[in-house]
Amino acid sequence: MKRNLIVLLTILVCGLTACKPGQKKDGNMEKETKLKIETSAGDIIVKLYNETPKHRDNFIKLAEEGTYEGTLFHRVIKDFMIQAGDPESKNAPKGKMLGAGDVGYTVPAEFVYPKYFHKKGALSAARQGDNVNPKKESSGCQFYIVTGKVYNDSTLLGMEHQMNQARLNNAFNALAQKHMKEIYKMRKDGDQEGLMNLQDTLIAQAEAQVAGEPEFRFTPEQVKAYTTVGGTPHLDGEYTVFGEVVEGMDVVDKIQQVKTDRSDRPEEDVKIEKVTVID
Repeated sequence: MKRNLIVLLTILVCGLTACKPGQKKDGNMEKETKLKIETSAGDIIVKLYNETPKHRDNFIKLAEEGTYEGTLFHRVIKDFMIQAGDPESKNAPKGKMLGAGDVGYTVPAEFVYPKYFHKKGALSAARQGDNVNPKKESSGCQFYIVTGKVYNDSTLLGMEHQMNQARLNNAFNALAQKHMKEIYKMRKDGDQEGLMNLQDTLIAQAEAQVAGEPEFRFTPEQVKAYTTVGGTPHLDGEYTVFGEVVEGMDVVDKIQQVKTDRSDRPEEDVKIEKVTVID
């Protein structure tokens, strides 16, 4: 009987181990999906992060449905990024403004920050601005690949200061929104003293709120990446990073060098011919 219990316990333990989410029987984490983006400028291979499953699954679905076939890299900014995925860019005539096309839905933001950030080669989802998209939901189809530039340590320190200051401004603005009727009435009545007193109160409240939160600091991994390969650090925490280029960064660099018009559209079309799952 004792022997049977030991065998049963061993089976149960092995079963529990095998059932861990995202883990295979050999103990390795779930394999990351790779796709090939075939373009008129060459091939780019990307891998998709399993920690952003909604974006991963959506990108795979669109690739398998052929949604990206014939679309253009419609927005290219050197030392920043190359953007694609607008369905309206298919067979778009020269000079047509692009970037507003979609597939009729958005994808909820999936920030896995600071693990995944906007280093050079990051694959990220485009989206509408905060004024109409406060939840930072991603476009259902448009994406961009970061090219960026290399920063020095002092510039990154300056960015940290700016981001911390922005946190204070955002906290103040959020508090002010709750007092808009009161603010409007004071302005209407010309009550400058009341406005100044309320402003001082809200500033103090915002400072107290921010003081209770840790200051923003780039991680050692971010500092290393941004001071060596480069990237776009000001986009961190604002747009979902859901993958990265693993082969073909030379093609991405080639695309970012093309001549563009005033709306950042390449003068000579750079077309996505096909996107396929390869691994």
